[in-house]
Amino acid sequence: MSAGQNPEAGQGAPQTEVRQHNLGQMLRHVHLSKGVSRSELTRVTGVNRSTTGTLVAALTEAGLVREETPRTHPSAGRPSPLVLPVPERAQAIALEVGVERIRVERVGLGGKVLERRTLMPEAAEPVTFDRTVARLTGLVESMGTPASAGGTVTGIGIAVPGLVRRADGLVRFAPNLAWTDEPLAAVLTERLAPPWDRLPVAVGNDADLGALGEHARGAARGYHDFVYLSANVGVGGGLFCGGQPVPGQGGYAGEIGHMIVNPDGNRCRCGARGCWETEIGTDVIIAAAGLPVPPDHSLTGVVEAAKAGDEPAARALDEAARWLAIGLGNLAVVLSPQLVIFGGGLQDIHEATAERIAHYGATTGLAHARAPYALRRSALGYRAPLVGAAELAFAPLLDDPLGRPAP
Repeated sequence: MSAGQNPEAGQGAPQTEVRQHNLGQMLRHVHLSKGVSRSELTRVTGVNRSTTGTLVAALTEAGLVREETPRTHPSAGRPSPLVLPVPERAQAIALEVGVERIRVERVGLGGKVLERRTLMPEAAEPVTFDRTVARLTGLVESMGTPASAGGTVTGIGIAVPGLVRRADGLVRFAPNLAWTDEPLAAVLTERLAPPWDRLPVAVGNDADLGALGEHARGAARGYHDFVYLSANVGVGGGLFCGGQPVPGQGGYAGEIGHMIVNPDGNRCRCGARGCWETEIGTDVIIAAAGLPVPPDHSLTGVVEAAKAGDEPAARALDEAARWLAIGLGNLAVVLSPQLVIFGGGLQDIHEATAERIAHYGATTGLAHARAPYALRRSALGYRAPLVGAAELAFAPLLDDPLGRPAP
């Protein structure tokens, strides 16, 4: 939906639905900005100034936004009040499940991080589904209570490195966690103590949520067609086309790490041979450089070694650039993105490989015929999936700002 459009108005939609839509559109705009004027909200929603005032007043009464007079005003006349989010009033719990660690953030409306924690199990501890759910339960409940100090947690969002059925939070397949058909959302809800168990739990693929985070608050703001590419132990991708995420059937789109690029290559954890992640996964690049894998699987050591003149490290980066160019060429032919974002471990080698990727990419089939794309590193860094998980958890509130009762 473009700015200024209000499709429900004048088409027989009940007035309550029109009001809910406009309230949601306003709150979403405030949530994604650092402060927006009433006049801008009028433009975005397509309603008149009087209605804008009424809707802002309703959001203010609910404690979700506040107004202040701008300090500077470029034109003559009375300045339009700024509308700002109240982070402490509405909050979300964002979790990221990784192979090596679990992270949690308590995020306020507007994206402000109010609290964060990281849990890194001992190497000997199993990464089983049951143990992971127990850890998630402990982390969520360590955040206090859903309603405290005048604020309310409205939802829980979880990023997982695997195929996720968005409709019910079932993790269909997470090869790097050795999970198959695990009902994460349902089991976590069942194990959380009251009143945490009353909150909606939404689960998404970590790369999909990384893309959502970059679109909301990072390098993809203002872009409608882009690919978020993330590599850690595995490789995943999040896709946006026409300004909307591409979930695919069942929510399983974006598993670009399992795109076959080298049929004669190595066996992948998924069971196939020659998947893209067998060529550009962080551990693969580190091994090719002849270096030990660091606890965080970072590629900074490879980049530093190459800069210092280490030939195996330089060759490993060049080979990674070649396979990146091949895979990105395939994606460019199919999706024609405006932008490709390097997330996860790939952000560490963005600068070191960009020139070589362009060189190798220029030699692929339709390189000269297709529209060019920009290549950028993530603006959110390793937080991108957490930012996306928070946006997922905020979605019910933003769809219906005044309709969700406190737990």
